[in-house]
Amino acid sequence: MAAPTKLFIVYYSMYGHVEKMAEEMKKGALSIEGVEVSLFQVPETLSEDVLKKMHAPAKNATIPVIQAQQLTEADGFLFGFPTRYGMMAAQFKSFFDTTGGLWRTQALAGKPAGLFVATGTQGGGQETTALTAITQLTHHGMIFVPTGYTGGPGMFDLKEPKGGSPYGSGTFAGDGSRQPSKLELEQAFHQGKYTASVAKKLKLG
Repeated sequence: MAAPTKLFIVYYSMYGHVEKMAEEMKKGALSIEGVEVSLFQVPETLSEDVLKKMHAPAKNATIPVIQAQQLTEADGFLFGFPTRYGMMAAQFKSFFDTTGGLWRTQALAGKPAGLFVATGTQGGGQETTALTAITQLTHHGMIFVPTGYTGGPGMFDLKEPKGGSPYGSGTFAGDGSRQPSKLELEQAFHQGKYTASVAKKLKLG
């Protein structure tokens, strides 16, 4: 019997929007038989005092904080983060900066990885954040897995504002009070399922 395909969903979420997307992606990935899914947070780089001034809620204590070496245990990844000026949040970039040892040995080369994001506005970097994040995958030799337009009619729906792009799922946070919409969560579910299926195919050869 083949060993299960291990998918790690690794994210940073300051106000909970990215975390909610990650949870929905986990559901989608688990719908693929033979796939195991683990959720992880990256380490926070801001002090408690700063986070309090930013009105950031406490982190979900049930989701473990990942260390770089653990990435070698996975067969595939979904990396999620909010946007900061059109690029990934510094907390996630800081985590990638700790993977130098894995880069030297190309320990992650050939592993598939998808990306998902959150922005405050519709023009706030849904695509540029993914595009600039691809450089991290490239230097590790990972295989970028975009969703393309495989998500169905919802990707073409213009009746309501929605995050996401062919690069990956996304959500709009607005002033922080807006939560991922039903359509955005459906796209997140699809991305989890789609990426899991790609990871499984690559593992089984």
